[in-house]
Amino acid sequence: MNDAQQSSTDETTNQPGRRAGRWLPRLPWRRTAGEHSASGAAPDPGPARVDKPADSPWPAVRDGLREFGIALTTPAAAGRAPLAQAQKGWVRATPYVVVFAFVAALLPTTVTVLIQDYGMNGGMAGALAVAQTLPLLLALTRPLHAWWVIFPADVIGGLALYAGKHVDGRSWPWTPMIIVGYVLLMVLLGLRESRRTLIAIFLVTAAAGVFFEQLSQTYSDGSWVLMLVLAGVTLVVTYALRLRGEAQAKLAEQETISEAERAQRTLLEERARIARELHDVVAHHMSVITVQADTAKYRLPGLSPEVEKEFGEIAAAARESLTEMRRLLKVLRNEEAQAERTPQPSLNRLHQLAEATRRAGVQVAMTPAEARLQELVTGVPPAVDLSAYRIVQEALSNVIRHAPGALARVELDVHQHELILSIVNGPARKPRSALETSGTGHGLVGMRERVRLTGGSLEAGPAAGGGFRVEARIPLHEHDGEPPAEGASRPAQDTPQSEQDT
Repeated sequence: MNDAQQSSTDETTNQPGRRAGRWLPRLPWRRTAGEHSASGAAPDPGPARVDKPADSPWPAVRDGLREFGIALTTPAAAGRAPLAQAQKGWVRATPYVVVFAFVAALLPTTVTVLIQDYGMNGGMAGALAVAQTLPLLLALTRPLHAWWVIFPADVIGGLALYAGKHVDGRSWPWTPMIIVGYVLLMVLLGLRESRRTLIAIFLVTAAAGVFFEQLSQTYSDGSWVLMLVLAGVTLVVTYALRLRGEAQAKLAEQETISEAERAQRTLLEERARIARELHDVVAHHMSVITVQADTAKYRLPGLSPEVEKEFGEIAAAARESLTEMRRLLKVLRNEEAQAERTPQPSLNRLHQLAEATRRAGVQVAMTPAEARLQELVTGVPPAVDLSAYRIVQEALSNVIRHAPGALARVELDVHQHELILSIVNGPARKPRSALETSGTGHGLVGMRERVRLTGGSLEAGPAAGGGFRVEARIPLHEHDGEPPAEGASRPAQDTPQSEQDT
């Protein structure tokens, strides 16, 4: 629980200086006219009423004492023991083993030392030993509760030793066992409680040491100074470690959120890019329809007025569709989108793409040959043609970035009204360029979106002998417009996209 949360749980009213009034008795000068009227009693004008001057330091002292009491009596919410978030069981069990070992060692040692060295009777020694050591087990999850048992027991033990008159030449007011147990308790407190609670505990510890020093400077050997220094250092170190851990957790959380936002932004950008490319494909065909419908009456003489009217309506509808599509495209367009003004590539240019990839230092084996490729891609729908080309282009770009010098095989085939693409590359044979340390994250995202658009499926993942493999299956028949289920284009094989993604 952080300090802000601690403060919110401490406040019982919204007014400053009015927190937890139960910690101090109500004094006469604290009554107000509003309180009297609320209780139905008239204000007492007699001499018993005391009016404190406005500049009195008492309100500040009173509020300070309240804050001090709240800090000591408001523990953090009960939580898990240290290292409870660890994945391995033996790591989670380590705090319990350590604390239990301390308790098992301190308990009998405390009883023995109190009886033999300080001459304390067995019953008193056993009770003090149990109260000073056993609550350390509770401190794993509720350290402030444990402190309220251990610290009073330590003070009572110091008073008992002082009354016993057997402390000459021995450690007093704190025995070595008390110091060891108290330092362990400070570790557990520093890892859980708020800053003001830790400061209050340190001040109480210092006050107890000063009290015993004033009680008997003859018996005191300075052990209270040692314990105070060790307690202070331990609290500072453990609290700093806790703050560092919390900062790292928040940073990791922010990085996770940023990564999710980046992935979503990448997806939207890729969809916008696909929409612009599809605009070029669809706009071409719509323009052809418009021209054909408008010129039908000139190319086909003897058309009846009804037929000419029908062609005119077809041309008007086509022009309206083009207008609406361009209006929608303006929403998706950005200032950097200039490629849409150039002609869109197609599968019959795959051999040119392979040749450009070879010049970049990647060996590419293309199947089928160029003549057979032209035959296969004849009649492929424009959207499928463009999407398939882009998938091959992105896959070869990944090879150039992540596997320089590798051998890449590109295979294309049409089987049962389905276009099958396979791009497989081996492991890198050259070191990666320092300029290609990371990509934009558009590669596999774009591939998935394109196959979803055409109703196909995509598999991407590590190849058998090293390298990477991408396989896409795109139907050639008309798609109903509904993308497949999310899992259809994201099978288990393409989960390691971080290994190779532009």
